[in-house]
Amino acid sequence: MSWAPVGLKRLPLTLAILCVGLGVLVFSTGLLSFNPDPRTWDTATERLTELVVIISLMGAGLKLDRPLGWRSWSTTWRLLAVAMPLTIAAVAWLGWAGMGFSLAMALLLGAAMAPTDPVLAADVQVGPPRSGDEDEVRFGLTSEAGLNDALAFPFVHLAILAAAGGLATQAGLADWFGIKVGWKLLAGLGAGWLVGKALGHVMFRSRRGPSRLGDALIALAATLIAYAAAEVIHGYGFLAVFVCAVTIRASERDHEFHQAMHDFSDQIERLLIMLLLVLFGGALANGLLSSLTWTDALIGLAVVLVVRPVAGLIAMAGSEHPWRERLLLAFLGIRGVGSVYYVAYGLNHGDFGDSERLWAIVGFIILVSILVHGVTAAPLLQRLTRRREADAG
Repeated sequence: MSWAPVGLKRLPLTLAILCVGLGVLVFSTGLLSFNPDPRTWDTATERLTELVVIISLMGAGLKLDRPLGWRSWSTTWRLLAVAMPLTIAAVAWLGWAGMGFSLAMALLLGAAMAPTDPVLAADVQVGPPRSGDEDEVRFGLTSEAGLNDALAFPFVHLAILAAAGGLATQAGLADWFGIKVGWKLLAGLGAGWLVGKALGHVMFRSRRGPSRLGDALIALAATLIAYAAAEVIHGYGFLAVFVCAVTIRASERDHEFHQAMHDFSDQIERLLIMLLLVLFGGALANGLLSSLTWTDALIGLAVVLVVRPVAGLIAMAGSEHPWRERLLLAFLGIRGVGSVYYVAYGLNHGDFGDSERLWAIVGFIILVSILVHGVTAAPLLQRLTRRREADAG
């Protein structure tokens, strides 16, 4: 994890590609009897991906230098309000009409493919706090990844409701809209803000706060406290963690302790994501894609190369940003660990029937995203930076 990124700088590879390849190599030899297939380890898959996502969300919130605002975050609101629902609808339709999924499973596929992953999208996110590496593309993708993991959750619950036959009942729809959409979002937002305000006061106002003692372990504590607080009151913990991080950052925006907390979160996240990606490679080696058909593969390619880019361009239509920035914001919607979590959560909490093809297409889409975005993201962003500097000159 420490040395590989240095050696990969001049190669069209990323650490994610390397870890997946390592997993395929190790588990293909037959030396390990353990099969890390998420279809077997459903509960462990849900919990491990859950942990990685919330740690990543804390890091994403801490690294955002830009204060929250309606106009300053306009790119974020466009991607969340337009691109995400369009992606969910389009992917769900492809799952239902193209793959023959039930409505419930198609909705679950759409919801799982909606979020830009905060874990695997680290290469296209803004730099550490106060680094100045926060152009519009990086900011938009970071803030979108921080929020849409929570905002896609109501659609996962809608899929679970459909699996239980509740879409045809007024009570089921009322519960979904009132509780799964209204209350859970408000509770997650409120819990994250309150925990962030409280911890921000302790860290930066107290004479013996962690910022004065230099203990960056508080980043992990803040992550778990915010998540637990939201879950206790039945809110969305993903939303609470990101809001908590943004609130902590706002409490003393330019304090150097944010850098220490971010670095600590980043180290834990990189260790966990390495483990997950090696296990993902092992699942691929043990037949995760065995149920994939040619039709499924074409639909998976369409999700990565057509659906998200088109939805992103529609979302950015009419914005003041240059065309090349809109293209990158639309194209770099990386799919990854968050999608695995949502599929595992949905299958563990609803009756969707046989999920072999669902896991196969989700695994295929994640693999395509790791390869395509991993190879193209860095060169595209470097080219954008050079073009921006040339224009400024």
